[in-house]
Amino acid sequence: MSGARLPYLTSRLQGFGTTIFAEMTRLAIEHDAVNLGQGFPDFDGPDFVKEAAVRAIQEGHNQYCRSAGLPALTQAIAEHQRRFWQLDYDPDSEITVYGGATEAIFATLQALCEVGDEVVLFEPYYDSYLASVAMAGAVPRLVKLRSPDFAYDPAQLEAAISAKTRVVLVNSPHNPTGKVYCREELVHLAELCVRHDLIAVTDEVYEHLVFDGEHIPLATLPGMRERTVQISSLGKSFSFTGWKIGHTCAAPALTRALRSAHQFITFCNSTPFQVAAAEAYRAPASYFTSLEATYRARRDRLCQGLAEVGFDVLTPAGTYFIQTDIRALGYDDDAAFCRMLPEKVGVAAIPTSAFYADRADGKHLVRWAFCKTMPVIEAALERLRALI
Repeated sequence: MSGARLPYLTSRLQGFGTTIFAEMTRLAIEHDAVNLGQGFPDFDGPDFVKEAAVRAIQEGHNQYCRSAGLPALTQAIAEHQRRFWQLDYDPDSEITVYGGATEAIFATLQALCEVGDEVVLFEPYYDSYLASVAMAGAVPRLVKLRSPDFAYDPAQLEAAISAKTRVVLVNSPHNPTGKVYCREELVHLAELCVRHDLIAVTDEVYEHLVFDGEHIPLATLPGMRERTVQISSLGKSFSFTGWKIGHTCAAPALTRALRSAHQFITFCNSTPFQVAAAEAYRAPASYFTSLEATYRARRDRLCQGLAEVGFDVLTPAGTYFIQTDIRALGYDDDAAFCRMLPEKVGVAAIPTSAFYADRADGKHLVRWAFCKTMPVIEAALERLRALI
C-alpha cells in the first residue's frame, strides 16, 4: 500500500487504490494487447448450464430468493462436497450462497473478526484479502511463500500466531503462485488451528484445477470440520466468472455468524443463475475430468512457450496461472516490465509484487493466465518472441 492520503476515504482503506488488474487491463485495451493478465476465461462454460439460466429467466425465477441461497443450489453444493471431498454438510444450516467468493471472504471476516483481532495471511495473497481484513478492523500477520517452490517456513508461521490471532486464511490451490498445499503442510496448519483455537478460512475456488499432487480440503483433517469456513465458487470450475456465485460450507454456529453479515451486504444474488448453478454442480464426473485435461494442455503449452522465450518458468501445480522469474531475461522490476509489455510487445501480464506487502519480495516474478483458448496463447507467445 502506498500513495498520498485520499480525502473522505476511511483510514482503514487508505493505500488501497485501483487494483493492478484494472491498470493492466486498461493498458491491454489501449495497446490492443493479448491479455494474459486478468484471470477470466475468454470462452463460455458448458451449454447445459447457460441453457438452464435462460430457462430460469423465462420461467420467472427473477425475484429475490432466500438470503442463504436457493434450496436447490445449497442441496447441489452439499451433494458436490460429498461426492468429491467426502464432506457432509447440511444444505439448510451449513451452506450459504454469496455474490462470488470475494463477497464470501469479505462477509466471513466481517462476521468473525473484532477490531484488533489478527488474521494470518500467506503472501503473495489475492489482493482482496488484505482489504477485507482492513475493512473488518483486523490486523494482518503475514507469512511468506518463497519462490521457487513457494513453501512456507513452519517457524515463521508459528511465530505469526499470537493471543490475538482469530483466523488463518489459506488459499489452495493458490493464486497467484499455482501452489497446491501438500498434506504435510495442511496437517501442520490443522495442528496449529486446534492448538490455538483458531478458525481456518479456506479459499478453494481452484479445487478442480489441480495438475500435480492432490487437492485436500483442510476441513477433512482431524479437528477441522467444526472450525473451518470452506469457500468456493462457480466461476473457476465452470467458466462463468461474471455470474458471481460463491458459497461457504461451515458448521451451524459459524454459518449463523456468516449469514448475519451476508444479509446486510448483498442479502441474496442472481436467482436465475443460482438455478443454473444447481445443475452445474451436478455435472457428471467426465465434465471435471475434461476440465482438468483441457487446462493441463494449456498450462503445458504456455510453460513450454515461455521457457522457449527465455523465462525461468515455475510450473504451477494448480490454478490457471504461471509464475516466471524475469531475471533470466535481464529484467529485475516486474511492475516496469509489465507496464512496458503491452505497448512494446503487445501482451499483458500481472506483476507479482502487487500481491506482496513489500514489493521487493516479488519484483522478480510475473504472473501469466492460461485460462484462454489455444489460439490466444499461441498469439501471445508469437508476440513474446520479440523479447528474444
